[in-house]
Amino acid sequence: MEAKVVRIGNSQGVRIPKAALQQTRLSAGQRVRLEVVEDTIVIRPERKVRQGWKEAFARAGAPDTEDLWQGVPHDEAWDE
Repeated sequence: MEAKVVRIGNSQGVRIPKAALQQTRLSAGQRVRLEVVEDTIVIRPERKVRQGWKEAFARAGAPDTEDLWQGVPHDEAWDE
């Protein structure tokens, strides 16, 4: 796939073909991260630090954090 660097106001940019956007699940207005690796520009979708963690824990069968003490005897009184 080829693209051309074009002037956009005082900046320059690359128009990403629709097929590439569909394959990468990127959409207009979505925030991305740019990384320069040697002579290559890598574009990645911006991810929140813990994005997808809840789903990953559910798939792993991990307990919900709200239920960690459920069924476990514990004393909430401070030691004196």
